[in-house]
Amino acid sequence: MRPFKVEAPYEPSGDQPEAIAALSKGFLAGDKYQTLKGVTGSGKTFAMAKIVEAVQRPTLVISHNKTLAAQLYREFKSFFPNNAVEYFVSYYDYYQPEAYVPARDLYIEKDASINDEIDRMRLAATYALMERRDVIVVATVSCIYGLGMPDLYKEMRIHIEKGQVLDTNKLASQLVSLQYERNDMVLDRGKFRLRGDLIEIYPAYMETDEAYRIELDFDEVVSIRRFHTIDGHIIEELDETTIYPAKHFVVPQEMLKNATDRIREEMIEQVAALQNAGKILEAERLKTRTTCDIEMLLEMGRCPGIENYSGPISGRKSGEPPATLLHYFPDDFLCLIDESHVTVSQIGAMYEGDRSRKQNLIDFGFRLPSALDNRPLKIDEFEKKMNQVIYVSATPNDLEKKRSTRIVEQLIRPTGLLDPIVEVRQTEGQMEDIYREVQERISKNERSLILTLTKKMAEDLTDYLTDLNLRVKYIHSEVETIERVEILKGLRSGEFDILVGINLLREGIDLPEVSFIGILDADKIGFLRSTTSLIQIIGRAARNANGKVVMYADRMSPAMKEAIDETKHRREVQSAYNEKHGITPKTVSKAIDDMLVREKQEKEADAATEMSVLLNSFNMFNPKERKKLYRALENQMNEHAERLEFELAASIRDKILALKEQYGE
Repeated sequence: MRPFKVEAPYEPSGDQPEAIAALSKGFLAGDKYQTLKGVTGSGKTFAMAKIVEAVQRPTLVISHNKTLAAQLYREFKSFFPNNAVEYFVSYYDYYQPEAYVPARDLYIEKDASINDEIDRMRLAATYALMERRDVIVVATVSCIYGLGMPDLYKEMRIHIEKGQVLDTNKLASQLVSLQYERNDMVLDRGKFRLRGDLIEIYPAYMETDEAYRIELDFDEVVSIRRFHTIDGHIIEELDETTIYPAKHFVVPQEMLKNATDRIREEMIEQVAALQNAGKILEAERLKTRTTCDIEMLLEMGRCPGIENYSGPISGRKSGEPPATLLHYFPDDFLCLIDESHVTVSQIGAMYEGDRSRKQNLIDFGFRLPSALDNRPLKIDEFEKKMNQVIYVSATPNDLEKKRSTRIVEQLIRPTGLLDPIVEVRQTEGQMEDIYREVQERISKNERSLILTLTKKMAEDLTDYLTDLNLRVKYIHSEVETIERVEILKGLRSGEFDILVGINLLREGIDLPEVSFIGILDADKIGFLRSTTSLIQIIGRAARNANGKVVMYADRMSPAMKEAIDETKHRREVQSAYNEKHGITPKTVSKAIDDMLVREKQEKEADAATEMSVLLNSFNMFNPKERKKLYRALENQMNEHAERLEFELAASIRDKILALKEQYGE
């Protein structure tokens, strides 16, 4: 195995070395659960990379959305340039899966327009796991969805070596069973061609434009070469190679015959049940669709939506968990769950959401009941499959803290910045108090955030402060996407001084100019004023050396007390470290324009991986394909804006405009 080796221009600093050493030691000692409790800006991703380097195990990194997963993928790719770092996302991360809405009699077919690129990334991940151990897979929570069986995936691979006697007709048949397509004219990803004694195969999982050329002398393999598909130059001479399937759901012919028999039997039973219930239309719909799928499976080895037959194909009993990406990992792997306070709960919620969607499809004759077995893992099944886990979060939840044998804090920022001062003040006279606080910040050329609980309150407060001759704007869900981007830029560049909002704690907001945050109704019970939310909000002011947070409340709620105590603890640790090492916290003092340019570049780099999936999946010279791409990119832009990831949204907007200028509408 090639060892994991971090390549970075810097070494661990602050409390990073202690955190890395402690968590690595715990992993090697066999601790099932540990927690890295790291504040924003403390270099948690770098610490995660150094832990992987220390333990030398295949690693799964799980994030709760594809944008953050893309960012982590880029960062790990830069840390481990000589190791296999892969990106695993689901179709469901990009578009609406197959569904039926009874109230509107609306059937939504699964959009397969970007499957090719997603498939390539997914196949590259499983291929790497089969071939080597120095593998890091960065995945969304979609990694708990059913995937093809790893045993079959590995069993059906084709091994070819020099000196081997090879029957080209038999090889062609094997490649077809692996879902490769023969095309003797054009060699493309997932295809092969035969030209006399020359066989060329373009594996579906290749990241670059590379394929294999196998040359025969009569029936004997005399050379195996890896070559560039564009210019044809030889990259490498090989003694052997292995070709893995072009799809995850591949089944040997004999298994497929047994599977179709089981599918047919289930269809007959379900059709009868629907007819007995008076659902004649639904019964006929199910019979027609399933019969067509069976014929395609027998003739071609696959059909649209083959994953919905994974239960009968694999021979699993009803209710048994499916094979997932987790099953492709060796038993001794490390799992890092990023932003675990969100990710773990999302994993737990996915089963019921998926089942509800599938049940409608079954009830109305679109799918067989066994489609329910093509599902995500339940939370207990997921945890059972986990080997050893490190939760990574600034605000781990109670369950994570309870089950962790070791909770390691990473509180020191390389910048020396402290968590902000937190004060609690009475609601009586809060407007006058806010006015004084923001005026003080304005005099120092600093910015302020005010958080409310409702849209109306945000608008009314904006009007009130405007009447006091203050420069203020608000953001909430009804503000248009592009306008949100401009508002955030305007705050940073000093076009106005105060931003009023409801939920400004989302990932991607980095506002070093903000030194004051006012939280209205801080003692109210609910998600927006939970301990986790309050700590996350407080962290928005940790980018500025003069950071201060004021909670306006008439009582001390448990969530407020926990958030204040946690912030006080962090600040004490950070202050002691700074004093010991002679560090004076300073806000980053680069010119605003430079900061905006730099931030935009970083954000665009984070989004590049995600965007490439779309750009590589459409023919820009086809008007219909262009329209599909523009719609997909606009959806991505809106998603980023909804999460308040404004710079990402802006970069996609600019890309859309550039594409339209180059190719037309």
